[in-house]
Amino acid sequence: LQRKKLVRTSRTPGRTQTINFFGINQTFCFVDLPGYGFARVPEAVRASWRPMVESYLTTRRQLCGVVQILDLRHPPTADDLQLWNWLQSRGVPAVAVLTKADKLKRSQWPEHARQIVLVLGLPLGGGVLFSALTREGRDVLWQRIVSLLPADVALPVQPPPPSR
Repeated sequence: LQRKKLVRTSRTPGRTQTINFFGINQTFCFVDLPGYGFARVPEAVRASWRPMVESYLTTRRQLCGVVQILDLRHPPTADDLQLWNWLQSRGVPAVAVLTKADKLKRSQWPEHARQIVLVLGLPLGGGVLFSALTREGRDVLWQRIVSLLPADVALPVQPPPPSR
């Protein structure tokens, strides 16, 4: 996407409360769904997200896969695991992206990643380590996303170059 002001971001988790679509080209878009784990919102608001998200994930015929974002610094929450298992039980292809790698020492990455992929039931190396700050994992993540798409979706093999 490479557009820094495309969407407002917040330091407070849980600000995304609607389904937001981001068109990449004529045949492909990213969809940002409301979060759940560390969202600082009333329980009633969080509970209202569940049917909206579940409906989207079960009825959207064009859905090619889900990128589930997990914080590398922490073990998966019960909500993280519930979503992951739900996706797997329905055969929805999913990529586990382990974010905030830049917040840990590089020497800590393997152990933290190992703990997460074991809880999720992935093979070692099954998660994509990612840092928005350093762009670590950007190309690997792009390749995983492209691999989920049908052949008729035209996307570049490499992600667009970073904007400056």
